[in-house]
Amino acid sequence: MNCPGPGPGPGPGIVINAVALRLQTHAVFNRLSLTLSGSEFHCVLGRSGVGKTSLLNLIAGSVVPDSGQVTNDRGESLEGQVAYMFQDDGLLPWLTVLDNVQMGVRLRGERSRATDERAQHLLSSVGLSDWASALPGTLSGGMRQRVALARTLMEQCPVILMDEPFSKLDAITREELQVLACDLLKGKTVVMVTHDPSEALRIAHTIVVMHSGSSAGLSTFRMPSEPFRARDHKDVLNLQSELWNELSGHDLRSEVSV
Repeated sequence: MNCPGPGPGPGPGIVINAVALRLQTHAVFNRLSLTLSGSEFHCVLGRSGVGKTSLLNLIAGSVVPDSGQVTNDRGESLEGQVAYMFQDDGLLPWLTVLDNVQMGVRLRGERSRATDERAQHLLSSVGLSDWASALPGTLSGGMRQRVALARTLMEQCPVILMDEPFSKLDAITREELQVLACDLLKGKTVVMVTHDPSEALRIAHTIVVMHSGSSAGLSTFRMPSEPFRARDHKDVLNLQSELWNELSGHDLRSEVSV
């Protein structure tokens, strides 16, 4: 997750081309192809076990496809361009908030006054400037995920992968983090797995629904407006039934008696 340069510029597009992936005896993907636009927020939904996390791992390079390839939109490797934010915040309990934000910097032996200043700035951006010296055990769940978001941004990667990072939070805190992520991740290429259609409708430029690990098992929804969207935004209301129907595989309205 060591991303080069102080300013990586706009996030690249991501191209998944005819990828096949087998984990042990299970075929996860079979000639899966998908293109995700650069500098946009993409949400991936689908039933459990369909391969959503495996998709993130492919993009991250932590699993290697049996065939096909994953590149940026210039046909180049994504190595060194990707940061990963997980559902579990992964904070080390013996390190202060400031040191946790700089975990990657510390591991690489690159900590300096400049990195301290950048980490302090990021903590201010996520509303935790007064908690730099605190230990993770003193923080709420929402505060811990703010630290995790700041740590992700500390790496200055143009591609950000997120695996249900807000799913354990209460509704109000979750919405606050959604707004914050939309703001702080502008210009980056974000791919986030979520099980919440409402979350996807509010924060994504593009929503990808996975039904199976092949191109034929993908459906894509392009949101006509910019995130973040209010719950009663017309685009959220117009697309929520269609998205739910796509996820469930049939028209829910047909089951309602009147």
